[in-house]
This record gives sequence, structure tokens and C-alpha cells, in this order.
Amino acid sequence: MRKLISLAIIMILVVGSLGMTMAAATSKFPYQAKVNTTELNVRSEPSLQASVVGQLKSGDVVTVTDEESDGWVQIKKNKLTGWAAGYLLRKLDSSGQPENATAATSPPTSGTVSTNSGSTATVLTESLRIRSGPGTSYKVVGSLAQGEQVTINGSQGSWLKIKTTAKVNGWVAKQYVGKGAPLSAQSSGRGLRGKLIVVDAGHGGNDPGMIGTTQDTKEKTLTLSTANYLKQELIRLGARVIMTRTTDVKPELSERVRISESAHADAFVSIHYNSSVKKSTGTLTFFYSEKKDRPLAQAVEAELKQGIGLRSNGVSFGDLYVLRENNTVATLVELGFLSNPKDESLVRGASYQRKAAAAIARGLADYFG
Repeated sequence: MRKLISLAIIMILVVGSLGMTMAAATSKFPYQAKVNTTELNVRSEPSLQASVVGQLKSGDVVTVTDEESDGWVQIKKNKLTGWAAGYLLRKLDSSGQPENATAATSPPTSGTVSTNSGSTATVLTESLRIRSGPGTSYKVVGSLAQGEQVTINGSQGSWLKIKTTAKVNGWVAKQYVGKGAPLSAQSSGRGLRGKLIVVDAGHGGNDPGMIGTTQDTKEKTLTLSTANYLKQELIRLGARVIMTRTTDVKPELSERVRISESAHADAFVSIHYNSSVKKSTGTLTFFYSEKKDRPLAQAVEAELKQGIGLRSNGVSFGDLYVLRENNTVATLVELGFLSNPKDESLVRGASYQRKAAAAIARGLADYFG
């Protein structure tokens, strides 16, 4: 009997060990990520109201150990452990490069690139360094963005000697380029490169904006998180971004306009969430000036209606201060009705906000492209 009991215990331990091993193998944590903003606050809890326990700088690499459904991630770097906004980090692959971003069109095929002199290849990864020689020990002489095309002038091992459209010569890792046509200006964001965009998170401070009728969701919280996702996407596409607010404060409407005009911005986008006594649902994009603003509103709405989880209600004239008093090309986007239980439940999620931000960014790229 003792032998049977001992055997049973051993079997339980073995099965338990295998179960833990399998769970570890299938878990997506931990993984490495790079700070993709000038300064990243690390907080004690996954909340903007939590205390700051440390700060990281652009380029710092951290280990991500957990993630909340609203986009907060738990990170660790040396002795610093805490929570940070996930949209300010870029996940790295096993070689230390940013993981490929999902392309708006079918991406080129990796591994099929020709090494013949004079052939072309397309960049697959979000950002690719150009080096002076065939190896990571050589200095960086430039960089390429996803969708850009290069001409191949030779190869050595896993490295390709290339020339860019801007006449930059150097070497890139073969695994990050593939056969295929370059992405269009719209999908690669080429129209946004160098453009200065002001992103305005509506409400803030003592002005909560609309409040959800089911889950008491505050509009000011949603607008700030969505604005931050939009900022991240615009920067990824090559734009420069100014935020009218980055914390829970309430700039005056005149101050929001002043920020845009004094910076000589190329476009101004204000983020909001809606409310109605009716059973309204979906998004709505506003313009004030037919000539100045409507083309931008239409470009943004055209991307929103492609599908972000809520239907688009089109574009509409809006006699709104930040549009009416703004000399910058401007639009205001309502991204769902907090008075609608289904809308409110959906828009609270980081996934929806990321999709909305990506659609707005594509709309801006279409407008400038």
C-alpha cells in the first residue's frame, strides 16, 4: 500500500510539473519591449492616479511580465518594477528588433527576396537600421520604415548591401526585407512624414465630459487614453505630435486653439465620446469650414467606416469652438455613445481605442498623401 501511495504522489508531482512547463511554454510573458517615448512614467498601480515610482527614457529596454485588459503593462528593469502605459512601448522580437506592425495591405513575403544585383526588396519591419557594414558591430548610417523599397547591390551571409531611394548606401539584415511592391502612401503613412499634428483629448480636470449611463465611464478618461494611442500611431507613421493635455487637466478651449496655431500645425484632431437621449450608436466626424476642414473630416471618416467595431454616422457640420476659431485644418471625432450600453462597453477597451486611433491616423495620412 505504501508503494502505491508513493507512486501516486510521484505521478501527481510529474503531471503537475509537466502542466507548469506547458503553461510556461504557451504563456506570452515575459517579453522584451523598448520605450518609445521621450520619458515614461512607471507607476505603482495600473492607473494614471497611482504614484510614480520611477522614470525611463527613450530606447530603454524593459521586461514585460503582465498586462491589464485596458492596456497597462507591468514592467521590470533592474530594480525598478511597476506599471506603464502599453502604447508607449514597442514589443521586440527575439533579435531585438520591433515586431512587424500589421500592414493595411497584404505584406511582402519574407525569405523570397532575390540577392541579385539590381533587384528590389521591401522593408517588412516597422523600423530597420542601415549599417555601414554587414553586421551589428558596424555603425548605423540611416534607417528605413515599413513599406519602403530598396535596391540590392550585393550580399554577404545574412546581410544585404542596399541603396535607398534617398541614395543612402549601406547594409541591412536580410530577414527584415522581402519580395513585393512597396506599400502605398496611405498604408505606409508616407503622407504624414514630417507633418505636425495637434491631438486634443477633450474635457479633463473638473470637466468629466459625458458619463456612461451603465458603467459610469468618464469621457475625459477615454479621450486621454485614445489620444495617447493616436499619438503613438502618428509618431510610428513619421509625424510629429503635440498634445493639448497629457494629464487630467482642463485646458481652456482658447488654449487648445492657441497651441495649434502658435505651433503652425498641419492639422488639429479633437477626440471625444458622445451621448444622446435617443438610442444612438456609432461614430460621427465634424467639420466647420467646407473648404478648409471638410476634406480632412471626410478622409478620417472614410477610414473609420472601414470597420473599428461601431458603424460610422458620416460627417457633419459642427459649430464647435475648437473648429470654428481654429486657423489650422481641424476635425472633431466622436467615437461612440456613452449613453448606449453596447457602445460604452466596447469603447472602454484598449482594443477598440487602438483601432480607432489607427483609423484616424490612416485618415490623416490619406488627407496629406
